[in-house]
Amino acid sequence: MAEQTVREAVGVFHDEKSLQDAADELLSAGFDRSHLSLLAGDKTVEQRLGHAYDKVTELEDDPVAPHLAYIGADSRTEAKSAVIGGLAYVGALGTVGLIVASGGTIAAALIGAAVAGGAGGAVGAALSRFIDGHHAHYLQEQLDRGGLLLWVRTADAAHETRAVEILKTRSAEDVHVHDLPDLKFELDGGVSHDTSFMNRLGL
Repeated sequence: MAEQTVREAVGVFHDEKSLQDAADELLSAGFDRSHLSLLAGDKTVEQRLGHAYDKVTELEDDPVAPHLAYIGADSRTEAKSAVIGGLAYVGALGTVGLIVASGGTIAAALIGAAVAGGAGGAVGAALSRFIDGHHAHYLQEQLDRGGLLLWVRTADAAHETRAVEILKTRSAEDVHVHDLPDLKFELDGGVSHDTSFMNRLGL
């Protein structure tokens, strides 16, 4: 049986706004959100690869580099609003548990507050700040290693051309298309386009 492959356009951005603008334009052009992905956090990448790396450009064409499902600022805002609006404790504790699993030591104290019946609004606001801080740390890790990678799966030659055009127009560097084995990119036991709350937040 022939090996299944996937075609992707990839580019490196040097600020979040340019990446966000490119993603918005790709979505407006008809690309599916599930076809956009980012590089996972440093710890996850190094665990998956089994070694450290210096620059994100080393991973542009690596089929085993773990991807993270793309989430835009609008979706993060909606998620934070839901958190601040009052974490429904059954769903909330599951969410907070995932934060703790991601290594957030501060979140452990928040669980105690929630279980003890602490003020929902205060807990929600604290979690919102945690999400913002984690996202900022994730971005800085990538930028310190040369930029923010954005991969775009392409269905055909026309989509490849359009994706490359948009990435270049929005200031991406080293833009190109590659052909890789169609692997499931693992992330903490899930897959790259997992729709879990934490993955969608980039945590």
